[in-house]
Amino acid sequence: MSFGDHLEELRKRLILSILGIVPIFIVSFSFGRPILNILIEPAREQLRAGGQPTTLLATAPFETFGSVVHVAVILTVLIGSPWILYQLWLFVAPGLYSSERKFFYRLGPLSTLLTLSSIAFLYWVILPVILAFFITFGSSIGRSHVNIFPLPEGVTLGTVPVLAGDPPAGELEVGSEWFNTQLLQRRLCYAFDEDGAPKIVGSEMTQGAGISQQYKISEYIRTLLNMGLAFGLGFQTPVVVLLLGWAGIVTRQTLAKYRRHAVAACALAGALLTPADPLSMILLAIPLYVLFELGMLLLRVWPASFERVDEPGS
Repeated sequence: MSFGDHLEELRKRLILSILGIVPIFIVSFSFGRPILNILIEPAREQLRAGGQPTTLLATAPFETFGSVVHVAVILTVLIGSPWILYQLWLFVAPGLYSSERKFFYRLGPLSTLLTLSSIAFLYWVILPVILAFFITFGSSIGRSHVNIFPLPEGVTLGTVPVLAGDPPAGELEVGSEWFNTQLLQRRLCYAFDEDGAPKIVGSEMTQGAGISQQYKISEYIRTLLNMGLAFGLGFQTPVVVLLLGWAGIVTRQTLAKYRRHAVAACALAGALLTPADPLSMILLAIPLYVLFELGMLLLRVWPASFERVDEPGS
């Protein structure tokens, strides 16, 4: 193919890639709010555990909408990446030897599995630990000492029912009041609509704290997605080790000699890719080193000679 034909083929693949992900974006945007709710749940759970308000803030009119669009774009890229890579593969594959095509067939599924593992590890392990650390750290600063005095003579304290959730609608009446321990709210039923459903308002309650922990939705989502990108790249360590081994740049024996350097590199990556508190650094550094060892193991199972590149005319 001439240079112009290559450009035409590239243009064709780019157009097909974009057309293929447009329906994915539409579907992703339609599910954007439920997915956003899933993403903010770890923050709300840790705020609740720390006795802080569980409501995230939107300080601009379009901030929540922009966060939903941001989530939809990232979700579109994740779901549509196989289609995009397939179009890229159709552009590149005709110029490769058969043994070079093995790179895609072997490393593609491995890279996908590692990416999904990084997302799960971040959401269920790293994120709760990081949030718990910083929420506890911030709310413990400047906490006031509360004086305790006996009740004056003749004074009695009123009580509010403490419940794990909201009462059934049939047990409520206008003016009913209770404390919801799930939401950390003092709630009040002030009316009923035409269908008999109660109208309830609530006031956020907090344990005494010098610094109240309340997060902006846009900053939280941006931080979460940036960490997801960093973890996704970090979890590609076995793929990088395999590629370096197949290219003849390093050998398994050479990598084994530099294990101590690998430990230091993993610790440095843990410091750079996390908020740098000791616990989250350790929680990332250990999996990175395990992935480094996994890369060496895979290099032993699939040595460079196993992925020999065909020579021209062979």
